[in-house]
Amino acid sequence: EVENLSDAPFSGDEENGGSEERKTEINGNWIPATSITEAKINAKAKRRLRKNSSRDSGRGDSVSDNGETLKIGVVPTSPKGKLLDRRSRSGKGRGLPKKGGAGGKGVWGTPGQVYDVEEVDIKDPNYDDDQENCVYETVVLPLDERAFEKTLTPIIQEYFEHGDTNEVSEMLKDLNLGEMKYSVPVLAVSLALEGKASHREMTSKLISDLCGTVVTKTDVEKSFDRLLKELPELVLDSPKAPQLVGQFIARAVGDGILSSTYVDGYKGTVDCVQARAALDRATVLLSMTKGGKRIDNVWGSGGGQQSVKHLVKEIDMLLKEYLLSGDVLEAERCLQELEVPHFHHELVYEAVVMVLESTGDETFKMILDLLKSLWKSSVITVDQMKRGYERVYCEIPDINLDVPHSYSVLERFVEECFQAGIISKPLRDLCPSRGRKRFVSEGDGGRLKLESY
Repeated sequence: EVENLSDAPFSGDEENGGSEERKTEINGNWIPATSITEAKINAKAKRRLRKNSSRDSGRGDSVSDNGETLKIGVVPTSPKGKLLDRRSRSGKGRGLPKKGGAGGKGVWGTPGQVYDVEEVDIKDPNYDDDQENCVYETVVLPLDERAFEKTLTPIIQEYFEHGDTNEVSEMLKDLNLGEMKYSVPVLAVSLALEGKASHREMTSKLISDLCGTVVTKTDVEKSFDRLLKELPELVLDSPKAPQLVGQFIARAVGDGILSSTYVDGYKGTVDCVQARAALDRATVLLSMTKGGKRIDNVWGSGGGQQSVKHLVKEIDMLLKEYLLSGDVLEAERCLQELEVPHFHHELVYEAVVMVLESTGDETFKMILDLLKSLWKSSVITVDQMKRGYERVYCEIPDINLDVPHSYSVLERFVEECFQAGIISKPLRDLCPSRGRKRFVSEGDGGRLKLESY
């Protein structure tokens, strides 16, 4: 009894190195120490099994004899891999993403989801009476002078390519021009001065179509006032600026977007030489019209926008004027002013037909010199020259009905063009021969009857 009342956890025999088993009291019951160790191991194994059962269910997990969990065919994962595992830990998931893919950091909802307009709640403590009357609009800042030129220059240059005034008008409406509206015609005219005659014609049409939609008549008048003041600077880049600006003014008056008394208002008040020359040019053009007739041909009649009939007429007049004057350079300049390089085959065709219809050698030589000059200056390309001759080859049977001996004249002219280097050898070989060969008699041995040219 004295030994049992001792504070020592072991008995006296055990302290003396006895072989009696060590015991511990738990809840009033004495339990061997070895069984306590086994109970702890089993409890730890059960906790591991319970923790991994939901994650690795159905993978063939088992518990060894000493309480450790064994996984068949499973490689242990690292702690980092467990933290990044996004599978459900409850064991009830189907492997689908959470919230249908709408969950996670920085996600606003499922793809393609459309949110309705949030209605204002009157019972909201933060409700404001003025909130219902608020109107939210996109504010476009007005363009300054630097941004104006940088923004509108590509628009006008693109217009010179497509020629659609409605597209330019829609693009200008989206911009906040502010007080820079009057600068639209100024910029358009400044760019057209450096371009072609067709660009100036398109600029006149653009200003006429924009008047009333984007700019007003007052803005147009203000823009021409500024052009007259800037003429000394425009002459540095375009020496013909005074005459061209005068033609723009005359065309604007003819289109009705500029007052007919605009030119008269400058009489006796202009000191600039260039501005006076522009106003004089406009006065001369306006005096040529009768009864307020519009000036539609102030920029000529060139450009691919003209009708085919009109272009054919212009080319025919060009060739007739050349046969009268004999000026090759003037004919070349007039052809370039038409600005129809895709239609130069018409000039080749008409020129060869004139040779076939002529009676003397003068037209033959002049047309040959003209084609030779246009070929050397590269005004007429190889493709256009070839198309012109092929058209003559195709229509020579019909031409021969009206013009006798056209086959022989064509063969002679084609040979001369080949010797001059205008056409190639394959194109010369395509020239058709005379349609019917006549013999002197049946027994003459095949001798051809001579023809007089």
